[in-house]
Amino acid sequence: MAFRDLHEYLRALEARGELQRVTVPVDPYLEMAEIADRMVARGGPALLFTNVKGSQFPVAMNLFGTQARTNFALGLDDPDRVGQTLRTLIQPPEVGGFWDKLRALPKLAELSSYFPKLVHDAPCQEVVDNDPDLTKLPVLTTWPQDGGPFITLPLVCTRDPATGRRNLGMYRMQVFDGKTAGMHWHLHKGGRYHQIAAKNQGERRLPVAVALGADPATIYAATAPLPRDIDEFILAGFLRRAPVELVRAKTVDVEVPAHAEFVLEGYVDVDELRMEGPFGDHTGYYSLADLYPVFHVTAITRRRDPIYPATVVGRPIKEDAYLGKVTERLFLPLIQMLVPDVVDISMPPAGVFHNLVIVSIAKHYPGQARQTMYALWGMGQMANAKHIVVVDKDVNVHDMDEVIWRVTNNIDAARDVVIVEGPLDDLDHASPRAHFGGKMGIDATRKLPEEGHTRVWPDDIVMPPEIKALVDRRWQEYGFRS
Repeated sequence: MAFRDLHEYLRALEARGELQRVTVPVDPYLEMAEIADRMVARGGPALLFTNVKGSQFPVAMNLFGTQARTNFALGLDDPDRVGQTLRTLIQPPEVGGFWDKLRALPKLAELSSYFPKLVHDAPCQEVVDNDPDLTKLPVLTTWPQDGGPFITLPLVCTRDPATGRRNLGMYRMQVFDGKTAGMHWHLHKGGRYHQIAAKNQGERRLPVAVALGADPATIYAATAPLPRDIDEFILAGFLRRAPVELVRAKTVDVEVPAHAEFVLEGYVDVDELRMEGPFGDHTGYYSLADLYPVFHVTAITRRRDPIYPATVVGRPIKEDAYLGKVTERLFLPLIQMLVPDVVDISMPPAGVFHNLVIVSIAKHYPGQARQTMYALWGMGQMANAKHIVVVDKDVNVHDMDEVIWRVTNNIDAARDVVIVEGPLDDLDHASPRAHFGGKMGIDATRKLPEEGHTRVWPDDIVMPPEIKALVDRRWQEYGFRS
């Protein structure tokens, strides 16, 4: 089921008994975050706070608070199957002669049907405020050492000034005052590339629009690790099975989701930096204060009845873990396009996704585990993976007990541990230098003689299937009830 906007999604959750309205006064300073955090921990419903201290606008939280709810939000009955469909759509057709081209047309037509659609009238522009004040929004302060209130679900829309290509990203925004906020886009993110491109072209300002609240697929698409210059709105259209409607912002040349709740219009000065943070981040630690670009808001447009969306990030497991699991399943088939012997992949929430990647492979030749590590480290945002563990195809990468058993039994530390240096996520606090440091690969596969292992590799201990079947048949005969 595709949802047109946040309102429609909330109505669907309420019909399923998965929305709790909180009508008593609640404070956006810490209190709301603690309520939502407890609901995520117990697998509770989505929350709609209708009486927020200091603001006239209601706040929606815990929108993706369980894996089942996240899958429902994105219309994913089977994320693995949807991932395979995505692979089929984007895999280049083997186009040769006339008949090959003819056979490719349906796939190209289906893909083009998900491209965003530009409209001229939009709910997100029902009210236009040319004297905006960010402090009127119910922006949450999540953790006690946070540098201030942070917008945690912003859909940041920019355009490459050289190519005109759009980017949709999710970068936290600390509200400094009524007119300015931090723009926490990292070195490796699309928004930062657009800022650099604007500066290289001699422009002083990069136009930016920030949508708050959209349909769930568009919110998710802003978090997806797509290759640079691939339009995230196309991915959202694919998940929705319908194009995302966009409208040109009122005061900047940027297109935004037409059914957003709020749109903050403005710019980033390409040379301006301001101290931003600390912020209790998804790593479970406070990311330290540092210099980041500044967003200047020049107008706010909104619906007549807008709802402000927010999420809580912190020590796993939080709400973002379920969105991360969708990414893992959707993008596995795309990884397999480039590394065909990859069987499965797991990025456990406790490893905050970019800190631990476990991958199983169908191993055929010596050194293949290392080849897999290097291939993954060379693949877009996977370059930030801090630890990669490679296991054999028969290992369940989602069973951490089995993974630990294989790793601790199958490796010789001197031979099977690879230490390299490379880019790291901006939030990594352990490396001596920011954005760059050591990464580790572990080859926990069975070792081949060609890899220097001349000893016999023992078999796993497994009971013969006929004995297991015999005991199954006689179980009650032994006097056992279950």
